[in-house]
Amino acid sequence: MPRRTILTLLLATAGTAAWAQAYPARPITLAVGFPPGGGADAVARIVSEKLGRVLNQAVLVDNRPGAGTTLASEFVARAPADGYTLLLGAANLYGSDQILYKSAKYDGARHFTPISRWSSAPLLLAVRKDLPVQNVKDLVALARSAPDKLTYSSSGAGVITHLAGLSFSQAAGVKMLHVPFKGGAPSVQAVAAGDVDLTFATPPSVLPMVQAGKMRLLAVTTQKRSPLFPQVPGLEESGVQGMDFTFSFGLFGPAGLSPEVVKKLFDASVQVLGDPDVKAQLEKQGNIAAPSESPEEYRSWILREGAESKALTERSGASLQ
Repeated sequence: MPRRTILTLLLATAGTAAWAQAYPARPITLAVGFPPGGGADAVARIVSEKLGRVLNQAVLVDNRPGAGTTLASEFVARAPADGYTLLLGAANLYGSDQILYKSAKYDGARHFTPISRWSSAPLLLAVRKDLPVQNVKDLVALARSAPDKLTYSSSGAGVITHLAGLSFSQAAGVKMLHVPFKGGAPSVQAVAAGDVDLTFATPPSVLPMVQAGKMRLLAVTTQKRSPLFPQVPGLEESGVQGMDFTFSFGLFGPAGLSPEVVKKLFDASVQVLGDPDVKAQLEKQGNIAAPSESPEEYRSWILREGAESKALTERSGASLQ
């Protein structure tokens, strides 16, 4: 190989290493596809605040709600792959978005770089305070007596709270009317106001309303009781089999993110999620810190989760928006 070519390669390698070592040299934007006040926003703000300290640069939460999180996802998919524009995302990136939204031009496997899972938690099944049911069995009986009369809210078509409603409907053999909103907070507020009958919500969204006596909890969306909410029944004891639903949020970058930047973000995420204070804050919001074993493990995991959410959306017959 000519000496000039070797020198060029060495300089390029050195430049890349120096750039990666300097990263991040300016604030990082973390896009969130929900408005402030919901479960995703809580996770983003708890983790990003400490992540910024570890990286010695601010990590700024950028709420971009709408179109079932696809606006935020599209924003990050089109961003430069330099590590300065990231996404708090979930499995819906990998198929269900494309089924439900004509505007979703991205594909999870081709347009994003998975970095690490951040959190995991069950959803909570909650009803308006005056709905004439005392438990899940009562709710199922009421829904079966009047198909498509009961309404359930979600934080957007195709997102986790909608998929939980679809999963419950299929497992319980009921038909309910879906009412989507642009985020967890307005979704829960509609139930608290009595405009919608029930919801499958993230803990940060629904717990304040429950504690204020404006809504009632019936179950967690897992078969067994959750250690986060030991007083709330699981679905198995509530008479619903075949549904064991948890939701997770994780960190993504645009496709083509360099391995050096991925490693730095992964290592920083693991460090932050191991912090006792961060763990306690997440648990207070109904989440468990759940870092991945590696970026490769997270990629394999999210591809499986994405395939499952896509299959659920396809089975539901949900239409494009």
